[in-house]
Amino acid sequence: MTTGSPTLAVRYGRWLFKHRNKVFTLVMLVLLLGLPPVTFGQDVGLDRWVDVLGIAIAAAGQILRAAVIGLEYIKRGGVNKQPHADRLVIGGMFAHCRNPLYVGNLLILAGLFVIHNHPLVYLLGGVFYLSAYYAIVAAEEDYLRNKFAADFDAYCAQVPRWNIRWSGLASTMASMEMNWKRMVQKDYGTAYFWMAGAALLLTVERLRTGSTGYVGNTPFAPLAGLAVLTVLFFVVWRLKRARYFQTSNG
Repeated sequence: MTTGSPTLAVRYGRWLFKHRNKVFTLVMLVLLLGLPPVTFGQDVGLDRWVDVLGIAIAAAGQILRAAVIGLEYIKRGGVNKQPHADRLVIGGMFAHCRNPLYVGNLLILAGLFVIHNHPLVYLLGGVFYLSAYYAIVAAEEDYLRNKFAADFDAYCAQVPRWNIRWSGLASTMASMEMNWKRMVQKDYGTAYFWMAGAALLLTVERLRTGSTGYVGNTPFAPLAGLAVLTVLFFVVWRLKRARYFQTSNG
C-alpha cells in the first residue's frame, strides 16, 4: 500500500529518526549548559520543592518506560536507522497508548526542564522536542500504515496516540509477566543519563545559590549520589557484556 509523496513532517521525522541520538543530545546540552539554572521565585527553600517535583516527573517517565519495555518488547532504533517493524505490537502498554516510550521520554525531559527552570529552556526545549517527536511519530505511522494497512488503522481507532488509556490498565499489568532482565538491559543507560543530568543540575544550582542542598552540609551532596549511580552503571554494563541479562524473548 502506498500513500503517495511523504509530507514534510514525515520527511523531517525520517531524518530525525536517523540522527536523533546526536541531535537530541546536542540540543539538550546546549539548553542546559548554555543557560544558567534559575531559582524558582528567588526562594531557595521553594526551589527545593520544585526540584523534587522535577525529579518526580522524570521518575514517572522512567517508570512508564520500564513498564513498556518489561511487558512487551518492541525493537527500537528501526533497521538501517529507519522505522521498521516485523509485526504490529499492540500488547502491554501499547494497548493503552500508541507511543508510550515517547511519552516517557517527554516526561523525563519535562522533569529536567523543571529542575533547570530557565524560561527559555521551557520555551525552546518544549518547542523543539514536542515538534521532533511529532515528526518522528508521523514517519513511524506512515511506515506502519503502508505495511499493516487496515490493521494499523483499526489499532489507531482504538488506542490514543499520546494519552494513556487508563481503562483496563490494571488488567493488562496483571495478565502479563514483567521481564525484569530485559527491562534493565534495554533501559539502564537511559535511567543513568537522566539521573546523572539531574545530579549535575542540582549541584550547579547549589553552587550558584550557596545552598547546602538536601543532604549533609555541602552543595556537592548530589555528586555522591552520582558516584553511586556511576558504579551501578558499570556493574550493569559488565553484566550485560557477560550476557547475564540475555533472555529468549529479547
